[in-house]
Amino acid sequence: NNEAQKKEKEKFFIKKELQSILNLYAKMVSNGSWKDYSFTSGIREVSFNVYQRASEKPFLRILKNLKPKYFNEKYLIKDKNGMILKKSENLNQLIDKTSWNKLRLVK
Repeated sequence: NNEAQKKEKEKFFIKKELQSILNLYAKMVSNGSWKDYSFTSGIREVSFNVYQRASEKPFLRILKNLKPKYFNEKYLIKDKNGMILKKSENLNQLIDKTSWNKLRLVK
């Protein structure tokens, strides 16, 4: 029964991961880059979706890959077209090493 609870917990961001993402979100909202967010949960991944306008598709997604093929694909950053911009095995390193101001929406 304990094993089933542990697997159920892993289907979302844990508290430390969510805190890191929300700290980043607060910083980006305060400088005016990001406007809104949402969560998406699936069998293979959980994502934190970032919007510039609430009526559009998310322009950036921070994903936790629940079934990664390679160890460095546990956390991903994808653009709105689904292309992988960055990947890492550690969420904090991924957030710290990314130049968030240089990630811009290209039309």
